[in-house]
Amino acid sequence: MTAATEFVTTAMSTTVSVQLVGAIPEAATRAAQAVEWFRVVEAHCSRFLGDSEVSALCRGERSPQPVSPLLFALLRVAWAVAAATDGAFDPTLGRALHHHGFDRSWQDGHQVSLRPTPDATAPHLSGAWREAVLDEAASTIALPPHTVLDLGGIAKGFALDLAAQSLHDVPNVCIVAGGDLHCRGHNPRGTPWRTAVRHPVEGEGAACVVDVAAQEYALCTSGDYTRATAAGHHLLDPRATAPTPSVGLRSVTVVAPTAVVADALATAAFVLGAEAGAALLRAQQVDGYFLDAAGAHHEVHGWGASTFTRSDAA
Repeated sequence: MTAATEFVTTAMSTTVSVQLVGAIPEAATRAAQAVEWFRVVEAHCSRFLGDSEVSALCRGERSPQPVSPLLFALLRVAWAVAAATDGAFDPTLGRALHHHGFDRSWQDGHQVSLRPTPDATAPHLSGAWREAVLDEAASTIALPPHTVLDLGGIAKGFALDLAAQSLHDVPNVCIVAGGDLHCRGHNPRGTPWRTAVRHPVEGEGAACVVDVAAQEYALCTSGDYTRATAAGHHLLDPRATAPTPSVGLRSVTVVAPTAVVADALATAAFVLGAEAGAALLRAQQVDGYFLDAAGAHHEVHGWGASTFTRSDAA
């Protein structure tokens, strides 16, 4: 058994754990510094913080606005996923989420820190991301009128990757944020990291256990069981004129080389459903595990690095 250092705190309204395996100089300090990337990403990307960069963009003029390098990097990924999924992933869904009651951040399953959305009475504009203009040369974005950005389906994965990159010289590390994770190397027992995916119905029980044959990988899950209001869960289908909670699936887990990709594709696949969602993951060369509303399990091996073992057979 190898010695390990674990640092646990709260960031981005969830519990974040950083575990470093082996004799790492100033391990606790380095783990704490890695977690700071979650706070940096939240400060730039949260629509719930009135002084965040995203909030400023949504309040600003509709002419091109300058964007920081960090936020622009995330917007590029968000727009690429929106295009690849034909809008099943939509970074301009903020207004619809607000109208469904997701108008504040979440902490331990409860909504906190109410911050009204600008122009809250304006209608949701389906597919507003198509009308936005990202200028890479100038690092600017021009948003359509009444657009509210929501990067909740991708920002945590982005923070996971940045935290992992800050520990690039640590060969064995696992960073967990609210069930999503980025792993490298091996665990304190000297074996590959192993992950249990929460069952959406059976409380704290596991739907499956995931083993990944890769030196470094990320795993992210989107499900209908963590955030809900009277109007339903938070995974809305943004392609409709009046977005409503997606039906058909209960949870989607994606395994990919990076967390920002796994995070975004898990959200998109949930919206698309089992058949189209599986086709998306295969096309993007990532692995996936779906549990549908009827209780059936579906595996996708677009990357081919993952083994999904039903928990009752593990």
